[in-house]
Parts: sequence; structure tokens; C-alpha cells
Amino acid sequence: MTTEALSIRLGGDVIGTLVSLAGDRIVLVFEPAFVESADRPTLSLSFLDGSGGVVEDPRSTTRRAPPYFANLLPEGRLRTYLARLAGVNETRDYPLLRLVGGDLPGAVELVPEEAPSDTEAPARGPRAGSRAYGDDSVLKFSLAGVQLKFSAIEEARGGLAVPAHGIGGDWIVKLPSATYVGVPENELSVMTMASMVGIETPELRLVPMSEIRGIPDDIADDAITGANALAIRRFDRTTPGGRIHTEDFAQVFGAYPERKYTRYGYGDVGRVLAAFSNREAVDQFARRLIYNAMVGNADMHLKNWSLIYRDGRTPELSPAYDLLSTVAHLSDDTMALRLGGAKRWDELTLDAFTRLADRMGVDSNALLGPVAETVERFRDVWLTEAPNLPVSRRVREVVNGQLATVPAVGGPPPKLRMRRRREASGPPDG
Repeated sequence: MTTEALSIRLGGDVIGTLVSLAGDRIVLVFEPAFVESADRPTLSLSFLDGSGGVVEDPRSTTRRAPPYFANLLPEGRLRTYLARLAGVNETRDYPLLRLVGGDLPGAVELVPEEAPSDTEAPARGPRAGSRAYGDDSVLKFSLAGVQLKFSAIEEARGGLAVPAHGIGGDWIVKLPSATYVGVPENELSVMTMASMVGIETPELRLVPMSEIRGIPDDIADDAITGANALAIRRFDRTTPGGRIHTEDFAQVFGAYPERKYTRYGYGDVGRVLAAFSNREAVDQFARRLIYNAMVGNADMHLKNWSLIYRDGRTPELSPAYDLLSTVAHLSDDTMALRLGGAKRWDELTLDAFTRLADRMGVDSNALLGPVAETVERFRDVWLTEAPNLPVSRRVREVVNGQLATVPAVGGPPPKLRMRRRREASGPPDG
């Protein structure tokens, strides 16, 4: 029987082992020193018991890694690509984790135990036949982890998200799609406006495809020559080479990636933030919920919300990511998760936010205040700043429709109302 093992490093320290046994069984074992330490770093809230101790679960999994580790891997076409690169069936988690374990989301690493202790598991670069590397002034493809996780390649939205290094840091690069035109410009605009209304976002920019090098040909077939990609700076990395730990809410709840739309709602996410984080996290949570309703983002599932551990132990809400008007590309009249009993956009009232606050165990003003402020700020931004951004006509139509549909918003901005009255009344006589 062949046994393999990956050492689990967090912030450079070995805290456990992921063991691969015969029959594709995978067993997670924590180091006694990690379990017994009073000031241990946080790997995941899902591994903590009610008193803050480490839950040691001796049960093994088959083919799938435990949910926390399964969520470190990409979904969709990029997972298929990794499996081809590793020469394994894509349903097997362990060999894929072994392949990309040197550069996973946050500060966690999975290093083969036979590797020297002072080296990382290598991140695999592009194979022969991929686009050639350019100089250091361009973004360069690399097979790293956090981008794979964040990309999750939402196939329905079109375009791929691939990892890259260069132009002063580590980046996520989202490629354009021939099927869904304008997704990078959509996300740039929505993310930029989000920062204007008080939502924390990472640095991002549009990058011509000609400035991206090393993308393997077999995962770049959706890319459009001459179009722009979207580059987003990783918020789990510092310069030079430092790591900040993160986890998404599928990991927090111990849910496999395919369950990111089911079982849990925004009330569950909010309860975690209220119990384990701070008031700023609750404030940001409220702002992002109403903002996504206004722009028509129907894809804010569990993996699109993350915690960040800047001090290694204390969870905060990470900067926002994957904010765009999904409805502009795929019509959808529902939210990704339930909010205060509401699921449809036209059910999202202020009372729904009050019910959400009750579920979270916070005063209703902790949500209603940020919601009202975000709506007011967005009205101004939408009328004054959106014209300076690459907002397509379709995105404009969707946002205007959302402003008129979501009850918690209170209707479209005044200028928009006046224009609609004129359009409804028709041309003047004479």
C-alpha cells in the first residue's frame, strides 16, 4: 500500500498533515502542538469548537478532500486543465492539491513531505506550446492558487480567470469572452463604483490582452484578440512575498463547492460576522448586500464572500471581489442566497433587512443605516460618475431596472424618474 502525505503549513509553520491512503482515502491529522497551543493561528472557523479549541475529526474522505481543502481548488474548465496537467481524473482532489499546494489562497501551503523543509512545493508554470513569456513589464501566467480559487470559472458568465505575476505584484487576471462581450468592463465599472460608495475593494485595472504572456493555449480559447482583460491585485499577498490568510464562506461552513448556493443564506453569513468579527464587517456586509441588489449581481454565493486574517487569528470581512452586473449577461430575478426571507429582487424590502438583523443578533440600525447611506451615495455616483466609466448600454438598462424594482432602494434617482415621466407622456403636441 502506497501512502503519501502533504504537510499543512500555515504562516510557514507545520500544523498538520493531509494523508493519501489506498482507495483514494484522504485523512486530515493536526499536529499536537497546534491543537494544544493557546495562541495558535486560525486555519478556518470550521475547525474550531464552541470554546475555541481545535475540532479533531478522525473521519476520512474518499476522492474528495475535506471541504476546507476541496474549496482551495478551482471549478470548471480550469480544474479540467489542472487534471490534464497532473494526468489524473479531475474528480480526485489529492493530486490536484499536490500540484498547486505551493501557492494556495491565504497563508496555507500543502508541501509534499519528501520535499526539503526549507523549500516550497513548486508552482507549475505554462507548458510547452503556451504563449511565450514577455519581459517584467507584462503580466505573466503562473499556475498559482488564490486566483484559481477566486476564478471558480463561472462558466455561465463567460471568460476565464487565470493567475499572473508582474507589474509590481501578484494578480488575478480575468480573460474576456467571445460569448459574453464586455464582462471585464462590466466588472471594472461595478467594482470602481463600489469603492465610491464605501465598499472596500482591491486595486484593479483593464489590461490589453497583448500585455499578458504565458497563457496556455488550451485554456485561452475564449480570449478575444484585441480585447481587454481585467487584472485585480491579490489582497492575500504583501510585497515582497508575504502571505495573509483568508478563507471563503464555503470553507467557514464546511460546505463543498457545489453547495455554495444551497442550505445557507445571508443570515448565516451575517451571524458569523456578528459573532466573530467586528462592527466594520457588519457595516460592510450591509453595504455590499444592497449594492449588489442595485447593480443586479445575482451571483453572491458562499464562495464570493471571504474572511481575511490580517493578524493571523482575528477574522475580518475581506475586500469585495467578483462584483459585477450578472443580470446584464444572464437575466435573473433572484438573489444567490436568501436574505431575511426574501429571494427575489422585488421582495427585498427594508423589513427584510430588519429580519436579517434579528437573525444576526444585531440592532436593525446596524444594517439599515449603511443600507440607506449606500443607496444615497449610489444615486449620486450613478448619475455623475458612471458616465466616465466603460458602462455598457445593457448594464445601464439593468441598473436602472434594479433601482426601480428593489423596494429597499425606494425607486430610481429623481432625474431618472423625470426622464421616465417624459418618455411615458410621449412627445409634446405641436
